[in-house]
Amino acid sequence: MDHLTAFQRDLLYVIADFDKPSGQTVSDELQKYYDSEIQYGRLYPNLDTLVDYGLVEKGQLDRRTNYYALTEAGHEAFRDRREWENQYIDL
Repeated sequence: MDHLTAFQRDLLYVIADFDKPSGQTVSDELQKYYDSEIQYGRLYPNLDTLVDYGLVEKGQLDRRTNYYALTEAGHEAFRDRREWENQYIDL
């Protein structure tokens, strides 16, 4: 995850919390955190980047709606990140 932006990491966290969320679901959830509208021109290119990195799978829910889900590489990235964080933060 070291090559991801903070926004891309936030996308991964939201995707991980849902069972195959749509882009709209991801956007709605992030808007709660950011307290501002997430523009489609920011959301979808970043989701596509995560797909290109192999961290997220993109599929179709119906003709108009895609879903996003973490791949095994995405889960592994979370484990690696958590391990790295834990060496600095002892909660």
